[in-house]
Amino acid sequence: MITYDYDLICIGSGPAGQRAAVQAAKLGKRVAVVERRRWVGGICVDFGTIPSKTFREAVLTYTGYSSRFLSHPGKSFRQIVTSRKLQKEVREVVRNEEKIVERQLQRNNVDLIRGVASLEDLHTVRILSESGSKAFSSDKILIATGSQPAKYPGPDHDRDIIVTSDDMPFLKFIPHTLTVVGGGVIGIEYASVFAALGIEVTVINRRSRLLEFLDHEMVDELMRQMQKMKVSFRLAESVETIETKKNKTRRGIVKLKSGEKISSDIILYSVGRIGATSELNLGKVGLQADSLGRLNVNTFFQTEVPHIYAAGDVIGFPSLAATSSEQGRLAARHAFGLDADGMAEHFPLGIYSVPEISMVGKPEHELQAEGISYETGIARYREIARGQILGDDSGLVKMLFNRDTKQLLGVHAIGTGATELIHIGQAVLRLGGGLDYFLHTVFNYPTLAECYKVAALDAANKLGL
Repeated sequence: MITYDYDLICIGSGPAGQRAAVQAAKLGKRVAVVERRRWVGGICVDFGTIPSKTFREAVLTYTGYSSRFLSHPGKSFRQIVTSRKLQKEVREVVRNEEKIVERQLQRNNVDLIRGVASLEDLHTVRILSESGSKAFSSDKILIATGSQPAKYPGPDHDRDIIVTSDDMPFLKFIPHTLTVVGGGVIGIEYASVFAALGIEVTVINRRSRLLEFLDHEMVDELMRQMQKMKVSFRLAESVETIETKKNKTRRGIVKLKSGEKISSDIILYSVGRIGATSELNLGKVGLQADSLGRLNVNTFFQTEVPHIYAAGDVIGFPSLAATSSEQGRLAARHAFGLDADGMAEHFPLGIYSVPEISMVGKPEHELQAEGISYETGIARYREIARGQILGDDSGLVKMLFNRDTKQLLGVHAIGTGATELIHIGQAVLRLGGGLDYFLHTVFNYPTLAECYKVAALDAANKLGL
């Protein structure tokens, strides 16, 4: 029998690589994780989910946006927000999270190898580091290298002004004006967070609707809330050029194909992400990434080479930290002969905008397209005691039920705590529950969870029950 250095080598220490490594280690396998950066945790911890969400939380706290008690006697909740202050909060959380990930790998006896990985042959990974080059063999390999933001391809390379999402939590200064090119999840999240700081924000999107996969009612409410924060939207507009010019200060200029020019201190170029596969030498093992650097996998996360797996952002949608983690776990289980059903159908999506949005199941427009007869039940935060306590009168929860079977088809929420609140609906949806569960269940009072009861009663009234 062939003896390998490892049973599994995970290239990348983000959610997919980390979870796969721990799962394999718990099965008694010899495992290594390769990380090219100084710290572990991958893009998720270094530039993505953790810093961006920490930045958001810091903004909401420092500005008092998330508190209704701004006029509390003797105490001012609004503080002077500086780039240094926000970055301090971000870096502290990021470093703590990195230590947690590293300790978890250590506790499970997973070897951590520093350096840039490439595939040398079907079972060999070569690591290039400051100390030189070394090859390691492995029975199984998991590619979990994540993704990187697309950069503006034009001739202007002033990256202090034309930035990507990786740069946003670490800007050298807080701009007075911000232009966001791209109305996807990341662009909208940063647009709304910076608007909460009182910054003048313009969002440019080439499609006529934002976030088309979300329930349209939720997106419309999000846009209303962002417009209240003075966000301007240029929908169905395409960018012709982006450049920087210096007068008294250096500014970014976006020229639209309609002829309009938009000037701002910072331009966030957020038109998608590309799989980080360019340095892997995929051709050595007969693999090829698509035009966006992504790898194709089957239900078990196997590539065309059965013992080489891929998981996380590098395989594309849904590109969430939570789903990446689960993909890595399932890939490791399948690699070593354990039952590993495909990803659960009903996973939640969370958009950490201001206000936040979350969903699980199908939106209304999909049900309409599929010809499914349904009824809605809606509860608004302003009708809920907890909503009054929080001072959030714009949030809402919408549930969709099959008119014939009364089975739950989807839940959509916008407002404070939406990304937490959605998990109640997710559990009921996953277990095949429906209207009766919500009608006959008591929820704590006062909580936002009470929205489920109110929305269920609304649906029951519409159904004549």
